[in-house]
Amino acid sequence: MEVEEPRVRLGRLFLYNFNENNSTHPLVEVQRKDTSAILDMKWCHIPVAGHALLGLADASGSIQLLRLVESEEKSHVLEPLSSLALEEQCLALSLDWSTGKTGRARDQPLKIISSDSTGQLHLLMVNETGPRLQKVASWQAHQFEAWIAAFDYWHTEIVYSGGDDGLLRGWDTRVPGKVLFTSKRHTMGVCSIQSSPHWEHVLATGSYDEHILLWDTRNMKQPLADTPVQGGVWRIKWHPFHHHLLLAACMHSGFKILNCQKAMEEKQEATVLASHTLPNSLVYGADWSWLLFRSLQRAPSWSFPSNLGTKTADLKGAGELPTPCHECIENNNGAGHARPQSESGMKPLTERMRKNGAWLQATAAVTRDCGVNPEEADSTFSLLATCSFYDHALHLWEWEGN
Repeated sequence: MEVEEPRVRLGRLFLYNFNENNSTHPLVEVQRKDTSAILDMKWCHIPVAGHALLGLADASGSIQLLRLVESEEKSHVLEPLSSLALEEQCLALSLDWSTGKTGRARDQPLKIISSDSTGQLHLLMVNETGPRLQKVASWQAHQFEAWIAAFDYWHTEIVYSGGDDGLLRGWDTRVPGKVLFTSKRHTMGVCSIQSSPHWEHVLATGSYDEHILLWDTRNMKQPLADTPVQGGVWRIKWHPFHHHLLLAACMHSGFKILNCQKAMEEKQEATVLASHTLPNSLVYGADWSWLLFRSLQRAPSWSFPSNLGTKTADLKGAGELPTPCHECIENNNGAGHARPQSESGMKPLTERMRKNGAWLQATAAVTRDCGVNPEEADSTFSLLATCSFYDHALHLWEWEGN
């Protein structure tokens, strides 16, 4: 009798350096690291022991911490810091840091909440003197996969979770396993949750049911607003500075930018300000840049495959999605690829200048806090990144809002 080998899911982590003074090759790979497949990763938006920390949730069922350090070449690299296995034979599906809101009390502990493929949640403490990971508690939250877990950034003893069972749940981590509420308002699996870093009591959730719901966490019986987005909502991200903007990765429906101002004030649908659908792809990751919010001087859009084989990325023009390759960058003219559907001030970043960038990841495009003062942020332009399945492409976009 043959014994089946456990399935091995492989992944790779890329770190890029953006050089705004190099118009030919603005984005340069400085590090690649083979890992288990990465299901989620997020920067901690405060420095820890003088370094930026990156948290990974991977297919081996582990949470990893890496820190960004300066290398001998005056660039930066990520070095492993700590790793903790959640459970045997599970996938770590998501993680969130307790530091999502600007400002942090001195006595506030640094925590991570994670979810896994068995439906469990795991509360971890980060010892900042090390720093290293320590498991505080685990509990069964969902009958099937717990796709997402997230902190209430205003009350970090409270966490939220969403599962493939279609349930949205709230938990008090002071009594692990104590459910505060269970909502069945979504009709399919709940796969994205984020607490607003700007508005206390405001929560956004997304689901395979293709709806984004906005909630007042003091009353979880009925959402404040319900916005259909024509695609499963795998990730949602509040803008780091503009309180009313919400970015959503909507799988086959591309990505969308929502204005939630009237939704919050008048309890109506959020307004879709911008929407892009990329052909033959599923958008699984999207995030705003924290790096450069001053005037972008009308930069165009880049896209590039996630499996680059050379050290310098040749960035492609708008809509020219390169065919993925293993050891080289495809250098074609994008024949056979339709241009992205475009609305409302969204510009790919390739036609006018190559400037401004972000630290990027293959599962969800993210950026680290660069200490930009919100008062100095440009009120019109935003930089964001998206990544998509099938075409293995990662894109940078400039959005010109009103």
